[in-house]
Amino acid sequence: MKNIFFLTYLFILASNVSPQRNVIPVDTTFTVHSALNKIKQIYPVARIANEPLPEGVVEYRDITYTTLKNTAYGDRNLHLDLFRPEGGKRLPALIMIHGGGWSSGDKSMEIPLARQIAARGYVTITVEYQLSPEALYPAAVHNIKAALRWTRAHAKEYNIDPGKIAISGSSAGGQLAALIGLTSGVHKFEGDQGYKEHPTDVQAILVVDGSMNFLAPLSLNKPRKRNAADVVWLNGFYHEKPEIWKEASPVYYADEKAPPMLFLNSGYPRFHSGQDELIGILNRHTIYNETHTFHVKVHPFWLFHPWFHSTVEYMSNFLDKTLKK
Repeated sequence: MKNIFFLTYLFILASNVSPQRNVIPVDTTFTVHSALNKIKQIYPVARIANEPLPEGVVEYRDITYTTLKNTAYGDRNLHLDLFRPEGGKRLPALIMIHGGGWSSGDKSMEIPLARQIAARGYVTITVEYQLSPEALYPAAVHNIKAALRWTRAHAKEYNIDPGKIAISGSSAGGQLAALIGLTSGVHKFEGDQGYKEHPTDVQAILVVDGSMNFLAPLSLNKPRKRNAADVVWLNGFYHEKPEIWKEASPVYYADEKAPPMLFLNSGYPRFHSGQDELIGILNRHTIYNETHTFHVKVHPFWLFHPWFHSTVEYMSNFLDKTLKK
């Protein structure tokens, strides 16, 4: 009788315990505060850009734009934040992709820029995507393409003009923005994460200190270890995966159908490797483009004063020229 009671107790206990799921790994090697600590050693005046929500701008936080079923972490929701001026006017939109070496960072890093650009008359959308500790290339591309389709599917709800959508990205996000913006309709990049009836074309691309070609000498000749950010994300060194390194390089998809492009550069040439080649292609096809350089040895300049407001101005002015005509 005691054994029956004991077995019954174990059954009840087990039935009330939820199944264990793996915790999504988080890489915290790049944060705004850790970057500031390095920058202040050279530029003591630098401070974090953490502007409040401008008057007349409303925000919608942590909206689920897609759910990835049956991952190693269960059903995985991916989220975005949306900012727009008050009122019912239909506006152009900007999808914004954070940096962090495809491994760290999060969408909150783009919020200061998103708020200020929204105040200039845009719907700005900061996007969460799968980083390399969770999923390797091309998962992030498929995620962000899904966010683009979500934006068009919900254009009426948020008063977005579906024919005027731009994409921007910072650092690794800049590489992603260019790759996504130049590969509309390329099947292997589209993924199957919802709203497949909507296209993923964009009408402008804004790259903030992002590499355009993994095969360019400034990139390829850089000494690397196995744990280098690009080696991890692309799942191998160039000599192991040459076709993947080329496939993930935006420059190889630029042609006469490319949209206008903006390039904002730091004083580190390696962060815009392949850019000159891409600009040459754009110029050959008379596609509008702009390049502006911050002549400082600060890679994540867009996150900090005294460079933040200039970044907002360059981005907003370019969007005015390309999306508001």
